[in-house]
Amino acid sequence: MLYALKIASRYLTASKAQTALLVLGVAVGVFIFIFMSALIGGLAEFILSRTAGDISHITIEAKATDPALLLGRLPGQTLLVQEKSGRAQATLPTALSFLPLIEAVPHVIAVSPQVNGSGTLRRGTQTTPVSVIGVEPGRESDIINLQSYLIEGTSRLTAGTILMGQSQIDDLSLFLGQTVKLEAPGGTVANLTLTGIYKIGTGGQNTRTVYINIATARTLFALPQGVTRIEIKLDDLNNADAIATEISALTGLNAESWTIKAAQLKEALRAQAQTGYFLKTFAMITIIIGVASALLLSTYRRRPEIGIMRAMGASRKFVVFVFVTQGALIGVLGGLSGAGLGYLALLPFPRRDAFHAGTLPIDITQGSYGLAIILTVIGAILASIWPARSAARVDPVTAIGQ
Repeated sequence: MLYALKIASRYLTASKAQTALLVLGVAVGVFIFIFMSALIGGLAEFILSRTAGDISHITIEAKATDPALLLGRLPGQTLLVQEKSGRAQATLPTALSFLPLIEAVPHVIAVSPQVNGSGTLRRGTQTTPVSVIGVEPGRESDIINLQSYLIEGTSRLTAGTILMGQSQIDDLSLFLGQTVKLEAPGGTVANLTLTGIYKIGTGGQNTRTVYINIATARTLFALPQGVTRIEIKLDDLNNADAIATEISALTGLNAESWTIKAAQLKEALRAQAQTGYFLKTFAMITIIIGVASALLLSTYRRRPEIGIMRAMGASRKFVVFVFVTQGALIGVLGGLSGAGLGYLALLPFPRRDAFHAGTLPIDITQGSYGLAIILTVIGAILASIWPARSAARVDPVTAIGQ
C-alpha cells in the first residue's frame, strides 16, 4: 500500500504543471460548491428573517362564532332569524392562566398576550381605518422587534399612548406628542398621545397597524377580561409545527403554526433549495469529468511504465490501487485548496445576524466545507476507477513494445 502511494505521488509530481492545473480545476469546483451553499443558505435565512422572523411562530387566536339561528313559523311560512350577537369580539377568557405553562415549553422564548381589533384613526376631518394591537408593557418587541424599527420616540406603551407607522404619520400629518382619536366599531373613542413612530419596509404594516397598551385596548373594545390572541416566539421557527401540537395538547387551546399560512413561502424556499442542489451537483459532475479525463490521459501516456510494472509481477489490483490513490490525492488536494479559498472569499461578507437590505446575504457558516471535501474525494475516487481499470487491462508485452 505504501509502495502504491509512493508511485501515485511520483506520477503526480512528475508533471507538476499538469497536476497543479488539475488540482486548481478541482479547487474551483469545490469553491463553486461552497459559494453556492453559502449563498442559497444565507438567502433562505435572510428571507425567513424578513418574513417569518418578525412574526408569531405560533398563534392562539379566539375564533368568532356565528350567532345562533332561531326557527320561527308563520301560517304557511318558515322564518329563520339570526340571533343578535351579545359580544362584539371573540375572546380567550381563560387563556391567561395558561401563560406560565406555555412559557415553560422548551424552545419558547417569548409569549405575548394581546387584545386585537379594528378601528378608525381620526384627526380633525381626516380618518383612516387601522388594525389595532394591544400589547402588555414590556412585551412590545417580544414578537416583532418594534424597537429595531423605531425611527422616532419610544416603543414603550403606557396607558393613553399609541405607536404608529411612518405612512400613517404622513397621511395624517402628525408629530410626536400630538393627540389622535381612535374609535372602535362599537363607538368607543380613546384620545391617545403619539409617543413612537416605526417603519417596517415600504408599506403594509406601516399603513395598517397601530400599537396601544393592552389596558387601553380592553377599554376601547369593551373586553374587561381575557385576550383575543396569544403570539408565541421560538428560538427556531422550524420547530413550530411540533411545538404547536405540544401546546395544543397541554392547554386544549387551538395553537396554529406559522407554516399553515405560509405554505407558499415554504414551497418557494424548497424550490430555491432544489435549485442549489442542482448547481452543486453540476459542480461535482465538473470535478468528476475533469479528474477522469486527466487520469485517462495519464494512463495513456504511462502505458509503457504500466507494462513494466505488470511484467515485474504487479497485479491488476495493484495497478488499479495506484490510479485510484492518485485520484484520491487529487481530490484531497483540490478539496482542501477549494475549501480554504472559499472560506477566505466568504470572510468579508457580514455575519447572519448582520444581514440588512442592500447586502448580498451570504452566510459563511453554511458553506458546507466538510461536505464539499468529502464529496470531492469520493467523486475523485469514482472518477479514477474507469482510468484505473483501463490501466489494469494494459497488456505488458504490447505496452513495452510501444
